[in-house]
Amino acid sequence: RWSPRSFLEKALSEDQIFALLEAARWAPSCFNEQPWKFIVAKSTKQKQKVVALLAEKNQLWASKAPILIAIYARKNFSSTGKPNRWAEFDCGSAMMSLMLQANNMGLISHAMGGFDQERALLWADLKASEFHPMCILAVGYQGRAEDLHEDFKPGEAPNQRKNLQEFSSVL
Repeated sequence: RWSPRSFLEKALSEDQIFALLEAARWAPSCFNEQPWKFIVAKSTKQKQKVVALLAEKNQLWASKAPILIAIYARKNFSSTGKPNRWAEFDCGSAMMSLMLQANNMGLISHAMGGFDQERALLWADLKASEFHPMCILAVGYQGRAEDLHEDFKPGEAPNQRKNLQEFSSVL
């Protein structure tokens, strides 16, 4: 799995979107809190609103993705109201479950942290005191690197990864 930027402008079916969200739903979370909120922008109108939230460079390619998913972490446990320090980690697990499902379905995904968080809360009608915007995820079919903006063509290939020894130990 890697994060391409070139998307075909080909729609996803409701069943495909359901399968992606279902994969996220089954991700593990602290106390089974499931602190994530996924809002899928599929219509042209909603996608345009989400694209407007993105950093300028992300707008150049993400607008072609058939869906954009805004992911938010609920800050506090629903049962106690106390801060959930694992919420963001749990959201990452749910997002990765969705991304792996996308890959399994022959789709690509690319997570973006470059977006206006304050406006993302307004778009979703969520309160900053309750939710933290985590990322916006583009999902769809892979397009051709040649169709990308010049700035992105050279990097449209799987990245190199660190050696296992750089980040892990087996004791």
